Amino acid sequence: MINIGDYCKVLPIIGMENPYHYRNKVHAVFDVERRGKHTNGGRRTAGNGHAKAAPGGVISGVYKAGTHEVINIDSCEIEDELSSAIIRDIRGLLHSFKIKTYDEDTGYGLLRHVLVRRGFHSGEVMVVLVLGSPILPSKNNFVKALLKEHPEITTIVMNINDKRTSMVLGDREQTLYGKGYIEDVLCGNTFRISPKSFYQINSVQTEILYNKAIEFAGLTGNETVIDAYCGIGTIGITAASYMAGQPGGKGGNVIGVELNADAVKDAIANAKRNNMDNIRFYCDDAGKFMTRMAANGQHADVVFMDPPRSGSDETFLSCVAKLAPKKIVYISCGPDTLARDLGVLKKKGYRVEKMVGVDLFPMTGHVETVVLLSKGEVDSKK
Repeated sequence: MINIGDYCKVLPIIGMENPYHYRNKVHAVFDVERRGKHTNGGRRTAGNGHAKAAPGGVISGVYKAGTHEVINIDSCEIEDELSSAIIRDIRGLLHSFKIKTYDEDTGYGLLRHVLVRRGFHSGEVMVVLVLGSPILPSKNNFVKALLKEHPEITTIVMNINDKRTSMVLGDREQTLYGKGYIEDVLCGNTFRISPKSFYQINSVQTEILYNKAIEFAGLTGNETVIDAYCGIGTIGITAASYMAGQPGGKGGNVIGVELNADAVKDAIANAKRNNMDNIRFYCDDAGKFMTRMAANGQHADVVFMDPPRSGSDETFLSCVAKLAPKKIVYISCGPDTLARDLGVLKKKGYRVEKMVGVDLFPMTGHVETVVLLSKGEVDSKK
């Protein structure tokens, strides 16, 4: 079995100074307490008690692994406290408004999930109500009641997921209050975050992670940079901002590529919001995009890639190799898939220069890793 330490020495993991209540996104599934079906518990809590709901009472929390059995949770040591309080108070409102919870086994009921996102720096709060049908009884009064309980909420969105699926969010949305998204500041830039946007859940450690990635890339302000899997543009805009501020540099050229059209829409808005004129975003498959660049004689100096936990695949990595960037900065949340992908890149002529772990998920077994790979002239200077 290959592990990431086989490629080079791994620098010490960068931990979090205050590793509590760091999750800026809290998700809860809703159900009713049924004798013998549901249990109470906590998400990595420090011994906090949880009041057991009476049979028939509304509960919210997470599914027990491999089942539709809901573990009732009132608070959690790693989740934003305000977000947890909002979810608890929504539970209380459901009875008053006679709103039934959705049953995953039968497909009956209305409220499936609640998602709460809070801007770490902005303080803006978004509540997403995920429903099994597009009709929310007395929705205006429900919104007023929720805002009375929590005036901190800046937007409320109703998401419709009427399919028998394990996916949390559906395709249709309706904004019930506010602008339908929140904004937050990351690495000095402001980002628009919609219900479906991918945004790292630990803002404090994400700034450390991105700054380390920029440091590894050694940007001077004259490079052409690809931000693959760019999402709403957080890494690409951070790089573009850094490059624009380099003395003697010309601001460089950053290209963000992402398949999710909603994310690209947010990325374009984010670039405008931050007055970035050295970055462009494209809704496309990043691998195919880079292959076309190579075929047209275009090049890139640096490729940033931040794939999902499943990692990348050999087809995509082959596309990266065709473009032949001097440096690849790989950000990974899965050490096992990272080790696999580094093996593929090694066969394609890349060498792992250095890597460091950043603890984005304190009190869990997961860690984020930043890796610098290089080839060609960069190798000869080492």
